[in-house]
Amino acid sequence: MKPPTIRAVIVDDEELARTALLDQLARHPEIEIAAECTNGFEAVKAVAELKPALLFLDVQMPKLNGFEVLELTGSDMAVIFVTAYDQYAIKAFEVNAVDYLLKPFSAARFDEALARALEQLTRKDFSRSAELLTFARSAAAPLERILIRNGSDVAVIPVGTVDYIEAQDDYVSVAAQGKKYLKPQRLSDLELQLDPKRFVRIHRSYILNIDRISRIELYAKDSRIVILKDGSQLPVSRAGHEKLKALL
Repeated sequence: MKPPTIRAVIVDDEELARTALLDQLARHPEIEIAAECTNGFEAVKAVAELKPALLFLDVQMPKLNGFEVLELTGSDMAVIFVTAYDQYAIKAFEVNAVDYLLKPFSAARFDEALARALEQLTRKDFSRSAELLTFARSAAAPLERILIRNGSDVAVIPVGTVDYIEAQDDYVSVAAQGKKYLKPQRLSDLELQLDPKRFVRIHRSYILNIDRISRIELYAKDSRIVILKDGSQLPVSRAGHEKLKALL
């Protein structure tokens, strides 16, 4: 028997679905099942600790969905979605996902998906997973929560608790309930995911939750600052002030 050479993680909240995958993978001794996860939090922890090359990932799960798992785990692995829902399939193929298996699937269809994943691993080209993640972010807008990973731990921040978000090079700093969380993401990308009726880009470096505004003051000629209910002060550009006037 050929020894396992590829580490894989299975993520699905349904035991029968995990069993179906295990049955198929039993015919492929080159695949080592490193972990079975029943929810998104377990998946993020397993990927961080085990560094699998291959991820079998359900979409609809408790706690974190499949797209959120991808956002938190990065794109340096081959990902095969395995789901009973087909509404994401067309777009996933448009952005060249490794594959998208609809339950129930045949052995031949599974082998086809696995072959595509192994080919990607051979090439060490994971750009398709990154493209899928870009789609997932845009498809999920507006966000209801912001997810921030710290090692194998995940902070879940409801957007209603966010005061403002500040750009810091290739990161954003999310200020919420007296704390700040650092997330590797561009401010412009996060802006597209937030509700534009609630969150406004007031400056090239700041997005503001308008519910936190106490008042807006003139700082200098054509320059303003917004003072939040907690006393924080943020700069407001001319364009940002026009956006605020349109909403307030």
